Amino acid sequence: MAKIPAQLFAQTPDPSKFFLMAGPCVVEGEAIAMQIAERIVATCAELNIPLVFKASYRKANRSRLDSFTGIGDVEALEILQKVKKAFNVPVVTDIHAADEAALAAKYVDVLQIPAFLCRQTDILIAAAQTGKVVNVKKGQFLSPESMQFAVDKIKQSGNDNVLLTDRGTMFGYHDLIVDYRAIPIMQKLDVPVVLDCTHSLQQPNQASGVTGGNPEMIATIAKAGIAVGADGLFIETHPDPAHAKSDGANMLHLDNLEPLLKQLCAIREVVYGW
Repeated sequence: MAKIPAQLFAQTPDPSKFFLMAGPCVVEGEAIAMQIAERIVATCAELNIPLVFKASYRKANRSRLDSFTGIGDVEALEILQKVKKAFNVPVVTDIHAADEAALAAKYVDVLQIPAFLCRQTDILIAAAQTGKVVNVKKGQFLSPESMQFAVDKIKQSGNDNVLLTDRGTMFGYHDLIVDYRAIPIMQKLDVPVVLDCTHSLQQPNQASGVTGGNPEMIATIAKAGIAVGADGLFIETHPDPAHAKSDGANMLHLDNLEPLLKQLCAIREVVYGW
């Protein structure tokens, strides 16, 4: 296992545990962000799972012009900062352009580079130069070996705090598959590797212009990821996915998070024993 960046957690995580990046797809408002965070924090504390709270402050990659993109950049970032302070957990959010890195870095602990942008040198450099942990999602169009170059760009810009996340690989026009070989391959780059269990189940490019999903398979994807040794899992969750403002079709219902995490902890204990 690659060393998890020290600045991410106050205490070095137990190596027998995986860490979790979880939260809603996007910041919809303060009340619901706090509601979701409270549930996730309590569950992770009970199970001794290191947590990074996740929510996008703005969604830039939308199929339709009328899709929800956010409540306002600074307002959403301030809510993420409130979650961080209220629950004493690190937070992560996406950036979509180089000039967003410095702004987002004022509020969050981890800057996430969306999969479609993982080859954009200017964004990777800008994120690296903030000194924050940088989580790069592997492009749906790239081999895991190709992520070496994203890691190099960040480290050569003076930042060794890198995570890589697999979120599936395109399989035709409307589906994704998870190639679990990617986890050990990317771990050879000496960075922690996360498996995105919810975006891996997206069904993009639907005729309606709204991305579909297959959330009943989230547990299957997560269990397999832990079985092959993923360092962390990424799970988007919401108390009412059907009415979520973004990506509701592939989010885990918040009520299902705790029982799933208990199963994953049991699997991890067996895998670590090997």
